[in-house]
Amino acid sequence: MPTDKITAAGAGTWTLGDRTVHRMGFGSMRITANPDRDRAVALLRRAVELGVNHIDTAAFYVSPGGTLRVGTGPARYATELIRAALAPYPEELVIATKVGFGYDPEVGFTEALTAAQLRAQVQENLRRLGRDQLDVVNLRLGRGSGPVPLADRFGALAEMRAEGLIRHLGLSNVRPEQLDEVAGIAPVVCVQNNYGVDAYREQDALVRLCGERGIAYVPFFALAGTGREAGVNATRSEAVETVARAHGVTPHQVRLAWTLHQGRHVLAIPGTADPEHLVQNVAAGALRLTPEDLTQLL
Repeated sequence: MPTDKITAAGAGTWTLGDRTVHRMGFGSMRITANPDRDRAVALLRRAVELGVNHIDTAAFYVSPGGTLRVGTGPARYATELIRAALAPYPEELVIATKVGFGYDPEVGFTEALTAAQLRAQVQENLRRLGRDQLDVVNLRLGRGSGPVPLADRFGALAEMRAEGLIRHLGLSNVRPEQLDEVAGIAPVVCVQNNYGVDAYREQDALVRLCGERGIAYVPFFALAGTGREAGVNATRSEAVETVARAHGVTPHQVRLAWTLHQGRHVLAIPGTADPEHLVQNVAAGALRLTPEDLTQLL
C-alpha cells in the first residue's frame, strides 16, 4: 500500500469514555532509548500525521535506566518528548498515562499506595505533559493484592477525577474480579494487560468480559509477547509466519491484526523508535484476516 494511503483510521474506532479514538494507537515507551531527542519528536509527529490519535505513556517511561534499562546522557521522559512534539495538543488526541508505578533514578522503581503518593504521580504527569487535565489515567497494579485495598487506591483517583484533574480512569495488570471490586466507585473505560497471539492467552476470558461490559481492552507487548521490554522473542510462531506469507506482510503486522480481530473493543498500542516500523504498524490496522487465518492462529 502506498505510504500516502496508510492511516490509523483503517483500524476503525472505539470510544474511550466520551472520546473517540482510532483503534490503532502508539505506545511511547521505546522512544526514550535514543539520545537524539529530535528523532523521537519527529516520530511522534509522524504518528499523528498517520492518523494516530491515541498515545499511551507513563511518567516512568524514561531513559537512561527506567523501564528499558538502556541509554546514556540526560534523562529523556516520554511524557516530555510528547509535549515537545505535539503541544499545543490536537483536540482529538487522547493521551493515556499510568500511575501506581514510578521510577526514581536513585532507588529504582517505586509503587504509589497512598492517596498522597498517587496525587504526586498524577501531578508529575500533568507537569511533564503540560496539561491541566489527564485524558485517561490507568492505575497500574503490582502482583498480588498489595498492602492497600484496590478500592482505596482507585477511590483516590476517583476523587481526583471529580476535581477535574483526570477525565477517565482505567486499570492495568488487573484480574477479572478486580473490575467488580471498583465497579461502584467510578467507571473503568479501559483495561491494559499483557496479551498477544502467542503469549498470555489466559487473558482470553478477560478480553471477552471487557467486551461484554463495553470496556476497551488495550494489550501491551502485543508484539513483544513474553519478551516484554527486551522486544520480540527470537522464537517465532510458525502459524504467524504462515499467515504473514499468505498476505505478503510481516509477522509483526499479523500479530497486530490478530489483536484487533479479538473484538471491536480491543485497541492496539504498538511502540517503536523506527519510522519504517511505525508505518508498517499503522498499516496493519487495515489488514483483514480470514476465518481460516484466525483458526490457524488459535
